Amino acid sequence: MLITDMKRVIEQVSRDKGIEFNVLVKALEEALRSAAKKKFGNKIDIEIQYNDTTGELEVFQFKEVVEDVTDSAFQITMEEGRKLDPECEVGDSLGTKMDTTTFGRIAAQSAKQVIIQKLKIAERNAVYTSFIERQGEIINGIIQRVTRNEMIINLGQSEAVLPKREQIPGETYRRGDRIRAYIVKVLEESRGPQVVLSRTHPAFLINLFKTEVPEISEGIVKIIGAAREAGSRGKIAVSSTDPDIDPIGACVGIKGNRVQSVVQELKGEKIDIIAWHADPAKFVCNALAPAQVSRVIIDEVNHSMEVVVPDDAQSIAIGKGGQNVRLASKLAGWHIDVKSVTDYDNSIKRGFDSLMEVPGMNKILADDLFKEGFFSAEDLAKASVEDLVEVSQLSNEEASRLIESARDSFQRSKKKKDAPEEDTRADTDVDSTDADIDNKDTADGNDVDVEPESATE
Repeated sequence: MLITDMKRVIEQVSRDKGIEFNVLVKALEEALRSAAKKKFGNKIDIEIQYNDTTGELEVFQFKEVVEDVTDSAFQITMEEGRKLDPECEVGDSLGTKMDTTTFGRIAAQSAKQVIIQKLKIAERNAVYTSFIERQGEIINGIIQRVTRNEMIINLGQSEAVLPKREQIPGETYRRGDRIRAYIVKVLEESRGPQVVLSRTHPAFLINLFKTEVPEISEGIVKIIGAAREAGSRGKIAVSSTDPDIDPIGACVGIKGNRVQSVVQELKGEKIDIIAWHADPAKFVCNALAPAQVSRVIIDEVNHSMEVVVPDDAQSIAIGKGGQNVRLASKLAGWHIDVKSVTDYDNSIKRGFDSLMEVPGMNKILADDLFKEGFFSAEDLAKASVEDLVEVSQLSNEEASRLIESARDSFQRSKKKKDAPEEDTRADTDVDSTDADIDNKDTADGNDVDVEPESATE
């Protein structure tokens, strides 16, 4: 217990384990307290102090000053007390330094167990604190074990887990391979902190660009958002705070060297670099590149957009399996329906025809309602009397009758349309993406002509 170079040992352990010096001193104090009570019982009154000068832990036992001693383990006479403190009085408590070598082997073993336990707890806390501060960063590690459901990564101080769902499809690794991943979260569990990694998270893509593009770390280029289908394709939206700096060019790099470094890390995943725009419609147009967009109809109520593209560009805008429009929707945060010009014109014609079929409707009134955003009998059926009166010359009574007629007309049309579909549904093969695109009701129309800005690798 009386190690003269105690201070040096504590400092060495502190550096090796990453544990604060004071935490180790408290652990040793607790160990000595446990050893003393193991030897002398719980009634003993002791105080432990670390002497920074000598680098020694000193144990003091306090005894009460009494006239007649009945228990020498806890009491001292006035005569003995005056030797320690000439001014002491009966009832005072005086401390005497104990010889810790008298604690015995059992007490020393108990102290050792306490030290080990306290060190484990302190080490866990140090690891948790270290990694919780790095949550949201990319970290390097060595694969230690590969199982069906996860990979165990050695990070040096601790181990991390890379679940199967967070691994890029098609990637294969073996034990001993080096790997980079994104720290998703750090869990504090009873067996120790657990670091959860990901290679599929959109933030992994963002952080890879931060390491490759100095303009991002300098704050000149900003990454507004990212969307990914890991292993296949990803999109990032970028902007620049300096009008002289092209954010897309900065991310691509000379001869594409910067974006190629990211693509190689992601094992060939294609990356679309999109110019962010404050106007959601123009941003969506950029996100759907390389498809050219003819018109965008915005539905603010449902937070959706109907995008009209040339007939020969519809498949490009949608992408293989709907991937392009799906990623654009995630990136922009809007639900996007893509229609060809022909389909859109046909749907507009059908909507206008349904308006004309409403009893009491005439062409002049239908034209006026169409201009105000009532594109079909269904739109008219959902309108309120107040809205209709506001945009037309109708009275409240006339507006109410027209809305009721529109509801009846829409219901009749719906029943007529549904009847043959029930008979032929089993024989019809409908592409789910196209069906999603064709069935769209819009509330507000805005035409946008935009040259999409993007780069693809």
